[in-house]
Amino acid sequence: MASMADTIQAADGPARLKDIPGDSGLPIIGNTLRVLGNPLKYGRTMREKYGNIYRTNAFFRDTVNILGPDGNEFVLMDKDKVFSSELGWAPYIRLLFPRGLMLMDFDMHRAHRKIMNVAFKTDAMRAYCERLNDEMPASIAAWGRTGHFEFYPAVKALSLDMATRVFLGLKPGPETDKVNKALTDMVAASVAVIRKPVPGTKMWRGVRARRFMVEFLGALIPKRRQEIADDIFTLLCQAEDEEGNRFTDQEIIDHMIFLWMAAHDTITSSVTTLVYELARHREWQQKLRDEIAGLGLNDDRLPYEKLSDMVLTEYAFKEALRINPPVPSMPRETLRDVEFKGVRIPKGTIVSISPVMTHNLADVWGNPQEWDPMRFTPERAAGRHRFAWVPFGGGAHMCLGLHFAYMQAKIIMAHLLPHFDIVVPEGYKTRFQILPLIKPVDGLPVTLKPVG
Repeated sequence: MASMADTIQAADGPARLKDIPGDSGLPIIGNTLRVLGNPLKYGRTMREKYGNIYRTNAFFRDTVNILGPDGNEFVLMDKDKVFSSELGWAPYIRLLFPRGLMLMDFDMHRAHRKIMNVAFKTDAMRAYCERLNDEMPASIAAWGRTGHFEFYPAVKALSLDMATRVFLGLKPGPETDKVNKALTDMVAASVAVIRKPVPGTKMWRGVRARRFMVEFLGALIPKRRQEIADDIFTLLCQAEDEEGNRFTDQEIIDHMIFLWMAAHDTITSSVTTLVYELARHREWQQKLRDEIAGLGLNDDRLPYEKLSDMVLTEYAFKEALRINPPVPSMPRETLRDVEFKGVRIPKGTIVSISPVMTHNLADVWGNPQEWDPMRFTPERAAGRHRFAWVPFGGGAHMCLGLHFAYMQAKIIMAHLLPHFDIVVPEGYKTRFQILPLIKPVDGLPVTLKPVG
């Protein structure tokens, strides 16, 4: 990184963080409580006062926030290779998910991503689709028998189970329960306030869980390198690029733990938002139900070839991702002084873009508080900035599993909506906690009633 940065000519004079307008907040804790309490309100207040580029202090670090589609494009495309994703994310997830794809930069990131692409090609995706169709109906039928329940913990359990089965190729049992518990502890630790593994803390439990997963996956790798199977773990054990490069055992472990976490969290938050809005806008439930009926499915199984026919379902899912993007902010660290729209940002600064703020800008979306999936039709999307909607990031770090997320959401809808009407009380509203993870504060209580 240093040699690359040295080859780029710096502008005249050193950039200074204190020259950037902003507010460092209270001693020690800065603006952390304001950000955690209501990040959208805080972001709007800072934008009104300082514009789209401002300095703050949160989570014990000075940060420069860049808001809006232009800022998203500048940081995510990173044409001059100024921004390090590895250094940006490391303070939050280094102890738990080290050397995952998000914690790699430039040439190393590109090389690892090239090998990982094998696990997301058409034949592999078709196999995942079949496995999801096999595994999901039992869980969704159980929701229907329960009738009234909190949707967020239910879909969280479902997505965790699907990630373990589809990603790791494990069948239900004591072994699966241990793996699921380990992932739960690691995810909880990634957003813990205490960032060191002090005994008894979430971080301590998370680090211990990672140690278990390293040993567990490591013991399986020799066998998985030889056998024929269609789960992501086995495919990564055997994946290689055109030059024959393959992952080491440790690289497989690191990538699997990270992919497993990312897939689980993405679908949990986005499908929760989708179900919430469908429950409040019953006409959209019927629109999607009619679309699914028009597919002529056999026993609700959604063939891979039919995924692209679920156009309205995709619009609705995109709108859910707009309202509550699974990753509310994306940090990077500058490798040299850089300038954006006349503002000089010094080397070694955390720069954060905010999908959740961008997705709620009235000057970008017109009426961002309104549920409107049709804003994603080609006609209405024409002319919209291509970085106005960034739930999966962009540029070199565009989420590798985004198509898997679409597929999983569509399969859930294909098995849920033909049989059940999602009901909430008239006028019901909930509040979504944005940080550290997006979730409804009340768990989203819903009632499923048989259709017809």
